[in-house]
Amino acid sequence: MTLPTVPSFGGLSVALPTPFTPEGKVDLLGFRKLLKHVVSGGVDVLMVLATTGEAPVLTDAERDALTELTREEAQGCKVVVGSGCNETRQAVLYAKRAQELGADGALIVTPYYNKPTPKGLVAHYQAVAEAAPGLPIIAYNVPGRTGLNITPETMAKLWDNPQLVALKESTGNLAQIGELARQLPAGKQLLIGDDFAALPALALGYAGLVSVAANLVPRQIKALVDACLRGDFAQARKLHFQLLPLMDACFLETSPIPVKAGLSMLGICGDTLRLPLLPAEDDTRACLKAKLKALGAL
Repeated sequence: MTLPTVPSFGGLSVALPTPFTPEGKVDLLGFRKLLKHVVSGGVDVLMVLATTGEAPVLTDAERDALTELTREEAQGCKVVVGSGCNETRQAVLYAKRAQELGADGALIVTPYYNKPTPKGLVAHYQAVAEAAPGLPIIAYNVPGRTGLNITPETMAKLWDNPQLVALKESTGNLAQIGELARQLPAGKQLLIGDDFAALPALALGYAGLVSVAANLVPRQIKALVDACLRGDFAQARKLHFQLLPLMDACFLETSPIPVKAGLSMLGICGDTLRLPLLPAEDDTRACLKAKLKALGAL
């Protein structure tokens, strides 16, 4: 199948958390405020319903509401909807629904827990593509969450799927990050999924960063990505060293625990999570507060 003009997912993507009220309901007012904050900060792509968004604990109705609001507030940003699941039939339904709601692309995490073989991965992504023809797919490799790594050898097979246009690589493994860049086919894109690895990955030819920290300081993270993409690595190193303490603080506990604490400090939305996640510890909050103050965000 030949795709229509495929949108670029390069630049700065923000992995959006899902705000909840103190009672545990989805906080659409807080989410709207967050969307306005990151869009005004210059992000290029909005990623909703992925890891940072606590997607596994959301109902279908909540998923629809968050997707629709993201589209409403996008202001020209591309919208990518997390549509992965460890059960292929459910991933198919999520992808079809994302397409119906006008998503620019679907982020499909590798099936977690099941640990499929490379052939199983190829079949999984093919099933999703066939169910949502024309919808660009971004594969998501995050073995720290799924227990399964997409090796460069397996990725070479996945690239044969014409709808699979990009990979979000979140291993933190610089050797693999580099090998994926070396083998990248023409017309495909690599996105780095770890804030701390943005500088080396973008230097190797990655098209963009999918950032958690950009929820807090979108303009500063955007400046880092832009400096890398224009080849100004002196400026990029300066910004990297300034931002690295906050990037690290965003992962002192399981994400999105710290970033939600930071958003609460900024007055954007609350820090409620759904079990089995709990709010940030006091030490994490103190560290985040110090790093945000150092960057002039507080």
